[in-house]
Amino acid sequence: MSAESTGSRTFTYWRLRFHDWRGSRPFWAGLFTLAGGGPIIYFPYANMHLGNMTIAMSTTGGAGSLIIGALLITLGVTMWFHSVVRVFAGIAAILLALISLPVSNIGGFILGFLLSALGGALALSWAPAKPDRAPAVPTEGEPEGVSPQGGTPDGPERVSGFDAFRPAIVPGQQPAAHNDTTVDANGGRHRAG
Repeated sequence: MSAESTGSRTFTYWRLRFHDWRGSRPFWAGLFTLAGGGPIIYFPYANMHLGNMTIAMSTTGGAGSLIIGALLITLGVTMWFHSVVRVFAGIAAILLALISLPVSNIGGFILGFLLSALGGALALSWAPAKPDRAPAVPTEGEPEGVSPQGGTPDGPERVSGFDAFRPAIVPGQQPAAHNDTTVDANGGRHRAG
C-alpha cells in the first residue's frame, strides 16, 4: 500500500488472498469431505411431505449418522486449517464414508458416501507445493560452481539415508571415529574361553 492509498481492500485483493490460502492446503478435499457430512446428518432426521402425508426416513442409526456426519465435517475443517494431518484425515474420511453405508440410509442416499470418499481420496493424494528457490548468484572471488553455504549454485547438496548423519570429511583430514563400538582386546582378537 502506498502512503496515498485510503487503506480499503478491493475484491481483487481478497480474491488473490483466498487463492493463495486455497493453494497452500487440500482445499477441495476438505470441501468435499465437509459437504459429504451434510447428507449423512440430514437424511435420517428429514421428513418429506407428500400432500397431507409425512414420510419420516429416521432409522435406528440416527445417533450413528449424527456422529459420522459431525466427524466428517470436523475432518473437512481440519484438512483446511491443519493440513499436516491430511493423510490421517483422508483415511478417516474414507473409513467413515464406508461405515455410513450400513448405518446412515445407504450413506446419505449414496450422495454423502461419494462426496466423503472423494474428499478422503483427494486428501491422500494432495502434496504441498515445493517452495520457489531463487538461484544463488556468486559474488566476486568465489568460484562459479560453489555457493557460500556449501553445495552447488542450485542449492545445498541433498544427502539422504544414513549419510545425513555422517559428518563431512575434509580432504587431508582423518575422519573421527564417532560410531566405533569395537573393543580392542588382545590385539583385536576376542576369545570365548
